[in-house]
Amino acid sequence: MPLDVRNDIRSMDAEGVPRAEIARRLRLSRNTVARYADMEDMSPEPPMPAHRARPAIDPHIGWIDDLLEVDLGAPRKQRHTAKRIYDRLVEERGYKGSYSSVQRHVRRWRLDRAAGAGDGYLELEWAPGTAQADYGNFEAVVGGERLRLKLLVVCLPHSNARYAVAGMSQRSECMCASLAEIFGWIGRAPCELVLDNATEAGRRVRGEVTESHLFSLFRAHYRMGSRYCNPYSGNEKGSVENAVGFIRRNLLVPVPKVGSIGELNALLRDGCDRLNAASRARDGRPTPQALAEDLAAMLALPSAPFDAVRWIKCRSDKRGVVTVDGRGYLAGPSWHSRELLVGVRASTVEILADRGRRVAVLPRAFGDGPAVRDPLSLVPALIARPRAFGESVIRRDMPEGLVRAIDSLDAAGRRRVLRSIGRAAGPSGFEAACAAALRVVEGGRVPDDATVDVLARRMAAGGPAASGGADLSVYDGFLKGGGAHAC
Repeated sequence: MPLDVRNDIRSMDAEGVPRAEIARRLRLSRNTVARYADMEDMSPEPPMPAHRARPAIDPHIGWIDDLLEVDLGAPRKQRHTAKRIYDRLVEERGYKGSYSSVQRHVRRWRLDRAAGAGDGYLELEWAPGTAQADYGNFEAVVGGERLRLKLLVVCLPHSNARYAVAGMSQRSECMCASLAEIFGWIGRAPCELVLDNATEAGRRVRGEVTESHLFSLFRAHYRMGSRYCNPYSGNEKGSVENAVGFIRRNLLVPVPKVGSIGELNALLRDGCDRLNAASRARDGRPTPQALAEDLAAMLALPSAPFDAVRWIKCRSDKRGVVTVDGRGYLAGPSWHSRELLVGVRASTVEILADRGRRVAVLPRAFGDGPAVRDPLSLVPALIARPRAFGESVIRRDMPEGLVRAIDSLDAAGRRRVLRSIGRAAGPSGFEAACAAALRVVEGGRVPDDATVDVLARRMAAGGPAASGGADLSVYDGFLKGGGAHAC
């Protein structure tokens, strides 16, 4: 069923429209209405491939419309003609269609815009339960590094309550995760969310709005409506435009210095609560008093949390690296040259294969830099080819003493140590497994599976072994009977 129909069912059900009436209006069966109205979780699932033929120009329509939108701010004599657009399509995008198709589309776009140029009005009063959202830019020192960050602000214009969350990106999964965090902070979801012409949520083109797939699912999950401002019309959501600058001036000056994004968001939350307590609504009432009317008109939060994940298919290179948004993520050498499914979230990247089999979960990275990797993903390939340890990047993730000890072993010994680290890293983590293997080596033994596993578990739990006071003689029982031999 199309997403817009599902959204209509859930929105009308949230408004209290009888389900029989919903079925009559939408010409659906009552069972269908009940199924989608009662659905608790609208999180996206890994997509199934869908192939269908399209006319030659359809894949390029968004690109053409973007050119025409940008032209509105250019001098009249320096705007694209249909012929210039056709030439650029051929040169830059390999267009194989006819010039007449481009000409007809450009003519329709201009006629449609001319017909609707005077439509719309500016609202001066906002109903309780309506929210506005917008992004702003700012800088902060996080963990000693100066970063350019994004500030998502949600404003309830009826009460003038303002909420803000910092993040690394405006991508749809980041925006949905930040909005979900703010809704949880408020304790309710808005009945309608007003946004600008943002690519990652939706776009208004020729008077018609096209929402991103993830945001449409997010909106259906919370049963809320959405409205988009006209391009270059920030005055249509002036409350949140002002709130972005107000929060930036009052909470982000001077440039904050924090240890993590989480710490920064805790500071923003305390600051917003403090500002809201001292603010007033447009009618002069204290914001906390008017906020009660906003909360009464807003929607209850769904019982299931929304998983803000964008699923894409990627093919790994010969090293087992997949590239997402310009950044590489290492699935592992054993997954080289494979088609993998990648779930992109605000803070993590999950790599799946073989009908949902989890390959790796890696931290999300932004901007340029080396491939993000989990050292544990390299262990299986090194067990199969232990002599490659001498040139492997995994050496940078291990203690120097352990690296020297592994270098001194033959192929069978290296395989045995790496296998014990790989098995212990599952329940205890790679760092604890390496520390346990190093402790065994320092005790004059070759690490084996049982000893490293037990010692790594104690280290991960913060037991005596983690403090450096462990007596390795208690593990001798694992080494007897030919299970391991001294170096």
